[in-house]
Amino acid sequence: MEEKKQNDSTTTKGNDALIDKYSAMVREVTYFDPAMFTQYNVKRGLRNVDGSGVLVGLTSVGTVIGYSMLDQELVPIPGVLQYRGLDVRDIVSGFQSEKRLGFEETVFLLLLGRLPNQSELDTFCSKLDELRPLPNGFKEEAILRMPSPDVMNKLARCVLASYAFDDNPDDVSVENVVRQSLTLISHLPTYAVYGYQAKAHYYLGQSLHMRIPAPGLSTAEHILCLLRPYSAYTRLEAEILDLCLVLHADHGGGNNSTFTTHVVSSTFTDTYSAIAAAILSLKGPRHGGANLQVCKMMENIKANVKNWEDRGEIADYLVKILDKEAFDRSGLIYGLGHAVYKVSDPRAEILHAKAKELVAENKGFEAEFNLYEAVAELGIELFRTRSKNKTSLCVNVDFFSGFVYKMLNIPQDLFTPLFAVGRIPGWCAHRLEELTVSSRIIRPAYKSIHPIEEYVPISNRG
Repeated sequence: MEEKKQNDSTTTKGNDALIDKYSAMVREVTYFDPAMFTQYNVKRGLRNVDGSGVLVGLTSVGTVIGYSMLDQELVPIPGVLQYRGLDVRDIVSGFQSEKRLGFEETVFLLLLGRLPNQSELDTFCSKLDELRPLPNGFKEEAILRMPSPDVMNKLARCVLASYAFDDNPDDVSVENVVRQSLTLISHLPTYAVYGYQAKAHYYLGQSLHMRIPAPGLSTAEHILCLLRPYSAYTRLEAEILDLCLVLHADHGGGNNSTFTTHVVSSTFTDTYSAIAAAILSLKGPRHGGANLQVCKMMENIKANVKNWEDRGEIADYLVKILDKEAFDRSGLIYGLGHAVYKVSDPRAEILHAKAKELVAENKGFEAEFNLYEAVAELGIELFRTRSKNKTSLCVNVDFFSGFVYKMLNIPQDLFTPLFAVGRIPGWCAHRLEELTVSSRIIRPAYKSIHPIEEYVPISNRG
């Protein structure tokens, strides 16, 4: 394996000049005058001029609300997230007040359309538990034989490999897709953790530990058992990881990875292809990978702000970040702002409150948590004072999720894969909706702006 890695990493230096030439040609041919997008009324990013999303479909799975319409103008309001019409705040307060974990109940709700009674929930959890063991040979063939330096890449490849272990992979009937969905929801946590452990062994030189937890665990407990030495974790840790999964379970049909699921599913391809595509969409730093960017930014702030309690010093450094003089010079404070939520992100508020409980049990994180809160508050204040259009801004879920995972001693390599573990029930619910409700392949239009050319024989070309 080590020899293969070294061979794969070699490059042919003699081609660099040619690649540079081709790259320059690509930059030239891919430049558009930005005015053309306005000229042709292009909905860039499938967004309307006012920033709202272009309406391209209907869904009953999830709803994201961040504004209302008043006199044909968008008015920001406190954010609301609903699963099958139920406010996520009510869902969370419901199972937490009964001191239960809630992810499996949320999966039932998203897939099957309503909350289960106790008997139905017990049966459903038993079914997920029954499906959780990986097929014989899967770990060796799909995970250990081809480790990856990126766990999201490994996660997508594991999903694609699952096709080969399915006796009926291409059938898109509701019955078959429900079976595949439940199996993937059960397997994805193991794919993610085993994928990380393979990376840690083959790329980071760590010992290889791939545990097989006892049956009867929730998804959150299963993940912690796979990760932790001696499978040790506290009840509060399981509750917080479970909450993270619930808050990531769906976010409407328009977010990039879920829309990808709709697009790919509209071709009537197999479930494994559709879910792998969604995972690779989520991987991007503009989407699910944003929590990693927050962590990198905060590490940079911690290294450059000497007094974490000095709000003036923090604000001065945030100004440098906004002025593209510090961190990655993008001018962005990661974890602030959202495409829909402008006043508040309900997921961030719920997770923030729960994170305080974990900090109370782990005082060693208190100073860092206070720094996170100060960066959020000061970042929003600076944005408001410096913004020309006075657009509202709020903390989004990515700002605190990475910090919570850090407190749970979860490796950064697993931050975005755990997002995928939480989001897969939403993807599967939207796929089932697309397969049963829609009758057309998704095919938006692109306007060609290249002038008509005459074909020139190769002998006459310059």
